[in-house]
Amino acid sequence: MSTSFWDTTTFLTIVRRLYYQVPPGRYVNRIGNGRYSIDNKTHETEINDGTNTLHSGTNNWSYRTWNVSSVTDDSITFSVRDESESSKGMPGLVLANVTYSVSGSTWNIKMDAVSPTVKSPLMLTQHTYLNLDAYKNPDTIKIWNHTLYMPYSQRYLVADDGALPTGEIGTADPDSINDFASAPDMFVGHARNLPGFDGNCGGGGACEGYNGYFLIDDAPADAAVVTLASDFSGIKAELRTDQPGVVIYTCNWFDGTGDLKSTQGSEDVTKVERSSCIAIEAQDYVDGINHPEWGRLDAQITGPGKHYSWESSWTFSNLE
Repeated sequence: MSTSFWDTTTFLTIVRRLYYQVPPGRYVNRIGNGRYSIDNKTHETEINDGTNTLHSGTNNWSYRTWNVSSVTDDSITFSVRDESESSKGMPGLVLANVTYSVSGSTWNIKMDAVSPTVKSPLMLTQHTYLNLDAYKNPDTIKIWNHTLYMPYSQRYLVADDGALPTGEIGTADPDSINDFASAPDMFVGHARNLPGFDGNCGGGGACEGYNGYFLIDDAPADAAVVTLASDFSGIKAELRTDQPGVVIYTCNWFDGTGDLKSTQGSEDVTKVERSSCIAIEAQDYVDGINHPEWGRLDAQITGPGKHYSWESSWTFSNLE
C-alpha cells in the first residue's frame, strides 16, 4: 500500500529525493524565502524549492544515516544526531529518535527530539506515500478514486503559487475544491472538473490536486481525524495524531521514473506515476515560524530544557 523500494541503491538515488517513508527534518515543509528569526536574529536557510526552503534543504534528515538504537518483538527505534549547521541555517545540536511499532492492525509512530544548547526550529512529520490499491486497479492507478474524509478540517492555510502559506486561513465551502469535511466518502478527485483544480497546488497552474495544509479543529480525544479508503481494495486507513493539522499532497511532481515494489502493480504497471499516490503528513502549521500571528512559535522552536514530541498512528481495516 505504501510506495518504497527494497534495495538500498534505489533508496539512495530516488527515495531520498522524494522523502519516501522518512521523517525529514529538522524543520519539515517550507520556510518562506529561506529565512526566519529567533530572538531578533535572522537565519538564512538553503533555497531548494523555488524561492523557499523545503524540508530544511538538500541535507535534510532523509539524507542522513540513522542508527538502530532499540529493537523489540514489535518495535524498532532509529536515532539521528544532527550537528549544528549540518543543514544551512539550523543552529545547535539536535538529538532525535523515531519509534515504529505494530499492535494488531495499528501502526504507531512516535518521535522525540531535543536541542540541548540553543533555540532551534524543530518540526517533524512522517512522509509516507499511500495507494491502497497497490497499483493493481485495472481501471486506474490514479489516487482520485480513493475516498478522503477529514471531518475536523474545514479550515486550511491559503497558499501562493509556490505552495507557501500567505498567512490567510480559509474555510472550505461544501463541495468546493478543498472540502473533505462536509460529507464522508468524498473522492480525492471529487473536484477534478471544477475550475481551479489544475493549479490548486500552484506550480504556475501545473500542479493538479493538493499540496496544502488543513487545520484540525476541535477533534475529540483519540478521534480518527483522517480516513482514507478504497472501494477497489476494500481497505480503510484511519489516522490519529496529536498534531494540529495535516498536509495533503497528491504526488503531482512524480515523473514516472520511480519503480514500484515487486508486490505492487502489474506487468504493465511498474512505475509511480503523477497523481498516483497520496501523502498525509501530520504536522504543525507550515511556515509557522514566520507567522507569529498563528501562535505556533512555542511549538516550532525548541531550546534548552524543552523536549519535542510527535505521535501518530494508522489503523488499517476492511470496509464494511
